[in-house]
Amino acid sequence: MGTNPGGNAGRRILSAAVYVVIFVLGAVQGLVGSFQYSQSPEPLVAIGLDVVILATCVLAGWGMKSFGATLAAGGGWLIASFIMAMGTHGGSIIITNTAAGEWYLYGGTLAVLVGSLATLVVMTLTKGRGGPRPLTGPFS
Repeated sequence: MGTNPGGNAGRRILSAAVYVVIFVLGAVQGLVGSFQYSQSPEPLVAIGLDVVILATCVLAGWGMKSFGATLAAGGGWLIASFIMAMGTHGGSIIITNTAAGEWYLYGGTLAVLVGSLATLVVMTLTKGRGGPRPLTGPFS
């Protein structure tokens, strides 16, 4: 059985592509959530969107068996959401200073943190148990 040096490069390219997709997924969730957080019933929708980003962070880390995947999803959400929360020179703002807006931004940030910590703890606890090898990537 010989080694296939090109196969390792292919795995790295695939892994990088998956990380980009996970980042974009988090960013799309942040972008869509920035416009939908105030739907009726107002604070519950914002909390539901927070739960969705929590699940995305945990599932991305679990699926890739990498803390970097959790950070990619959470980072995409954070960047998109906080850009949408910034005001413009004309005074327009997408995420307003309401209860729903605060639940969405602060709850989502907490969800990203909890999802990241949960992934880190699970990875630490299961590190010595073996199992399938993850795709190679940053923070893995």
